[in-house]
Amino acid sequence: MFDGAPDRSCSFGMKMGRGRTSRIRRRKLFRSSVSGGVSESYKPEFIELKKWLKDRKFEDTNLIPACFPGTGRGLMSKTSLREGQVIISLPESCLLTTDTVIRSYLGAYIAKWHPPPSPLLALCTFLVSEKHAGDQSLWKPYLEILPKAYTCPVCLEPEVVNLFPKPLKAKAEEQRTRVQEFFSSSRDFFSSLQPLFAEAVESIFSYRALLWAWCTVNTRAVYVKPRQRRCFSAEPDTCALAPYLDLLNHSPRVQVEAAFNEETRCYEIRTASRCRKREEVFICYGPHDNQRLLLDYGFVSVHNPHACVYVSEDILVKYLPSIDKQMNKKISILKDHDFIDMCWKRILLGEVISDTNEKTSLDMAQKICHYFTEETNAMLEKISHMKGEDVALINQLTLVETLWTEELKILQASAEILSSLQAPFR
Repeated sequence: MFDGAPDRSCSFGMKMGRGRTSRIRRRKLFRSSVSGGVSESYKPEFIELKKWLKDRKFEDTNLIPACFPGTGRGLMSKTSLREGQVIISLPESCLLTTDTVIRSYLGAYIAKWHPPPSPLLALCTFLVSEKHAGDQSLWKPYLEILPKAYTCPVCLEPEVVNLFPKPLKAKAEEQRTRVQEFFSSSRDFFSSLQPLFAEAVESIFSYRALLWAWCTVNTRAVYVKPRQRRCFSAEPDTCALAPYLDLLNHSPRVQVEAAFNEETRCYEIRTASRCRKREEVFICYGPHDNQRLLLDYGFVSVHNPHACVYVSEDILVKYLPSIDKQMNKKISILKDHDFIDMCWKRILLGEVISDTNEKTSLDMAQKICHYFTEETNAMLEKISHMKGEDVALINQLTLVETLWTEELKILQASAEILSSLQAPFR
């Protein structure tokens, strides 16, 4: 589970871009505007998962797996849910944590390895090993319902990543480098596990296999209280995979109370609002904009109230008045104190500092908005052309198309706001 780097750019949007944010998920149910879910509880993989969970003392009476238009596979309410009701109480025995790994056949190898492996490496190694075990794995029912592939930027084709907005493209390239380095630095540890396998470990712990495991942890883990063990490195040990619970989809407009209950020894999710029978139940991964959601989770949220368009420093400098000889120094000071976001937010919200500065600021903001609108329309046209040329990439291209379409909506709304604010100066 990774935190994003602090954002050093300003943004247009209904809510400004944030800096470092916790991955602790504050979750809340809400009444979905999308209904018509079709139950999937009859499918063999969910029948097996239900049996597996029951053996571990969990039997859900509130939710069932279902497929929904727009969101795909998720969880649907079997009955009306009350405000404040605990809807999932997943026993500790169902959670996949580093405790699980230490108690397994991997424990002895982890304990003697130096330098100590990270908690993330332990979880990823266990996932790859158990997936390789197939029918022999005690975790097979859970592994069977995990995605076979992911859509995080590190999993996308380079020509698709090249279509990202510049700030996201830079972070996507950093993500790819980080995962590649993670794989390279772990190969010696994988080699130490050879006595456990008849096949060569190189064929089991391939880059592709580790990438799948990395994405599984990074996109599906819930937050648990940090633990520190001597057999692991100093990196935070805060991830747990929560079978069944991780079928809940994200909505940016909801929150719930979610945490591990030390008394019941269960990971619990409690509603904060009502939900009608046979509606999809959602959680929220945090107040993230769409670029953050795509980077960390591999999807874009339509009508996201936290969505924004990032304005980089070089674009700001390009449109700032050229007569100011100290502009670079001023930009540096604003960056160092995180004032750039604040200044833009005040402008878009209509705060007037002086008539002259107000008109200059609005003119500059309008030019920047126009620049991004043209860029966005050009990218959408390019993506549309590529979708017609390369059918194999159509799903990946549609994902990026959705991101640009959502950003275009922000720019169009911002243009209307700026136009109304400029009216008194015409």
